[in-house]
Amino acid sequence: MDLIGFGYAALVTFGSILGYKRRGGVLTLIAGLFVGFLAGCGAYRVSNDKRDVKLSLFTAFFLATIMGVRFKRSKKIMPAGLVAGLSLMMILRLVLLLL
Repeated sequence: MDLIGFGYAALVTFGSILGYKRRGGVLTLIAGLFVGFLAGCGAYRVSNDKRDVKLSLFTAFFLATIMGVRFKRSKKIMPAGLVAGLSLMMILRLVLLLL
């Protein structure tokens, strides 16, 4: 079972709910829940086959890109820098699973 992947998906989902409660952006909530769902589906697929990392890799790359741009613009560690860093670590982990 890909506990790290499921933890990552839960963190993304929880972060989108927390962001909605703080700022009230419905579109951000929907996007965050969708990306969290994709990360969870990717973790499920990795749990069944260690080499099936496409969906997880795409999701982590997408979040690393989006949140990396936001971090560069705002220079705020929380939440953009944290999510970008975690996404980069997830990408590294997934690439190592392929080796």
